Amino acid sequence: MSTRRTKRETVVKEMTPVQLRRSTRSGLLPKRLQYSPEDTTEPPKNKRTKTHDENYSQSKRKDLKEEDSDVENSDVERTSVGHGGLSAYELERLENIRQNQAFLSSINLLQATEEFKQSTRPKPSQRGLMRSQTGVREVLPPRKSLRLQNKEAEVLKLPPEPRGTLIYQQSSPLKKPPGPLPMDPVNMDEGSKLPSQLFELCSEDSTEKKVELDLKEYRSALKNMRITEDRVAKVVKDRIFSAAFHPCASRLLMAAGDKWGKVGLWNLGGDWGDDGVLLFEPHTRPVGCLAFSRAHPTHLLSLSYDGSLRCMDVEKSVFDDVYDIDDGLKTFDFMSHDCLTLLVGNWYGEVAIVDRRTPGNSHESLHSLDPKTLRCVSVHPLQKQYFAVAESRVVSIYDSRCLKKTTSQAVSQLHGHSLSISSAYFSPCTGNKVLTSCMDNHIRMYDTSAMTTKAPLLTSIRHDMQTGRWLSKLSAVWDPKREDCFVVGSMSKPRRVQVFHESGQPQHSFVDDENLNTVLSVTAFHPTRNALLGGNASGRLHVFSD
Repeated sequence: MSTRRTKRETVVKEMTPVQLRRSTRSGLLPKRLQYSPEDTTEPPKNKRTKTHDENYSQSKRKDLKEEDSDVENSDVERTSVGHGGLSAYELERLENIRQNQAFLSSINLLQATEEFKQSTRPKPSQRGLMRSQTGVREVLPPRKSLRLQNKEAEVLKLPPEPRGTLIYQQSSPLKKPPGPLPMDPVNMDEGSKLPSQLFELCSEDSTEKKVELDLKEYRSALKNMRITEDRVAKVVKDRIFSAAFHPCASRLLMAAGDKWGKVGLWNLGGDWGDDGVLLFEPHTRPVGCLAFSRAHPTHLLSLSYDGSLRCMDVEKSVFDDVYDIDDGLKTFDFMSHDCLTLLVGNWYGEVAIVDRRTPGNSHESLHSLDPKTLRCVSVHPLQKQYFAVAESRVVSIYDSRCLKKTTSQAVSQLHGHSLSISSAYFSPCTGNKVLTSCMDNHIRMYDTSAMTTKAPLLTSIRHDMQTGRWLSKLSAVWDPKREDCFVVGSMSKPRRVQVFHESGQPQHSFVDDENLNTVLSVTAFHPTRNALLGGNASGRLHVFSD
């Protein structure tokens, strides 16, 4: 035994390291355990008989010695034990780590990473309606079973079987009662009166003439319109379905209707309510259409899916009941210059002619047009007897003087749509064009100057209309100051609102990295000023103005 151990020590001392062969797949040195010779001190001999465990230990020790002998004869580079017992491979690895950290520090990558983590997405504007403050949650005692409380289980008896007819209640919120409703802002203290400035602002003379600009001047005016932080505010609590500008020119007064029947008024720069916002609740379901009366600027008409059409009269401080059915109203438009006669469409393919001067809240006549659905109505701006209806996959133009209860004959039709049509609007000045938005990702413009049986297609613009179920549908709407330009929201990133010419050429894109980071589905131009609003799915209005 001693002879073999002495021989081994001599081999270890005289052996010189050989060159290490590197792997062809990796440039790193292979990691090996540093060889450590065994202790030469011979253990005391034990004269007792060897047990099974001792025999196993000796055989295991013999295998380890043979393995060490193989390692000695291999081509692994030998290094002396130093630097706290680290091998050459571990020292090289630590050196690589140090060099990498030094390089990252030299290019400020670590600092940039920390700054990126600290920087967050721009927060939505906190102006306008405030979020409801939730109270402190009551801490309840922990629940324990009767078994843990050492109590006997209660013997419960089944209730008696019901007899008679079951009455099912609707899951949707109840409809507002018919008749006038008081204009009580829900975001102000109970009993608070409306600001006196609201009536003064709404009754302001809005007969300012429209300034006609050529196309080059118009593009320049669009580029001068900006959005700032104070021009974004939460006007309603939920997704915006409709929005409109008041025609007054001294201040920007806007209205918006949301998913659950609320109507918000926002005076940009005002100090009443929440940053100039007053919130009302005249309906219980989505407010699909809003419009200020051009003849009576203190009147705001709002239509809801719950089947009610009301008029907000600022002078009387009430929401008058104009028209009412069980449910399913979709859209309306004014059929007279005094805005007292209305054309109202519902989800069931019917249009009703309503005269506000007639007592009650019913219609003058009801006409069935499309048995499937009806999504939009638009009255000709000059010849008020003509109106366009967006039906299933075609837009039809009817003459109100020739309507029947069923199977009315269309004067003209606009073909070429392959999917459902979101909207169809006459051009605001002459009515010689109709602008349509379709779910087949196209915006189309038709020539309606001659009222032929089949209106010719002028322009077709490809535009992404796939908003999904959580956003309001995109609709292209005219600039009321012009006959040849319209605006539409966009699904593109960065978020934007786009203005197009009737030829299909884009005129301007409203983009702002800080204040516009959401899809503005509902858009509208001011009737006289260079101002544009856009509403999103969280109830916020964004305003671009000069």
